[in-house]
Amino acid sequence: MSTDVFTDNRPLLFSVAYRLTGSVADAEDVVQEAWLRWSRTDAEQVRAPKAYLVKTVTNLALNEMQSARARRETYVGPWLPEPLLTSPDAAEEVEMADSVSYAMLVVLETLSPLERAVFVLGDVFGFGHTEIAELIDREPAAVRQLAHRAREHVRARRPRYPADPATQADVVARFLDAATGGDMAAMMEILAPDVTMWSDSGGQVTAARRPVVGADNVVRWLFGVLSKPQAQGFQLEIATINGETALLGMVDGEVAGSVQFEVDGGRVTGLRLVLNPDKLGGLR
Repeated sequence: MSTDVFTDNRPLLFSVAYRLTGSVADAEDVVQEAWLRWSRTDAEQVRAPKAYLVKTVTNLALNEMQSARARRETYVGPWLPEPLLTSPDAAEEVEMADSVSYAMLVVLETLSPLERAVFVLGDVFGFGHTEIAELIDREPAAVRQLAHRAREHVRARRPRYPADPATQADVVARFLDAATGGDMAAMMEILAPDVTMWSDSGGQVTAARRPVVGADNVVRWLFGVLSKPQAQGFQLEIATINGETALLGMVDGEVAGSVQFEVDGGRVTGLRLVLNPDKLGGLR
């Protein structure tokens, strides 16, 4: 019975942990630790198993978030959340009906751990302030303040006019055609003049150590990398990542990275490349 309860709630628990940590690997570790704790619990004595499990995962994730912040101080280059493939093959691993986009995960990274927990539990999963207060062991008044600060912060930083799915798909397809065809002029048309590109490799593969700003600089960097001998065999293909049209980078049938897009007015305003091999587990 206790195993059935955990199994039934596992997709929700992974969803909470992933949104809190921004890491597929950390979310899986959190859910595994929650299972170990649940297996040692007398389930018959737990009046609200779902709330109990969400509380366990939330507090484990908060601990992980604190540790991750310390690790990121020595991280080489930009740090980006781990992408998650959300094609039908991966849909059973996580409830994606109300998925947080990759751009939102990036915004959530700028919140404090408690603000992030309150925002995710309230605005994404619909828990009330009193429920959240019980989940994170805070007073309801403190939760309301955290929620207000988090919402204001997210509102100020999230994309104001996210592209509709059809526009996003069209822009990504055009980007792919320009990249694979070596068409620099077409790529310049696709990128906004002030586009910014971030590439996360953790120092393990070739990547820009700082954000690259401006269409001309981004185009020269992209085509420079694609023209290198070590890029032979590298292929890009369209995929659904974090609920949006994006690109997968493949080498000899193995995932080598991902490209997520921010699109505004039919042009790319932001590019986020995740190339760190340690962050690609959610794409396999």
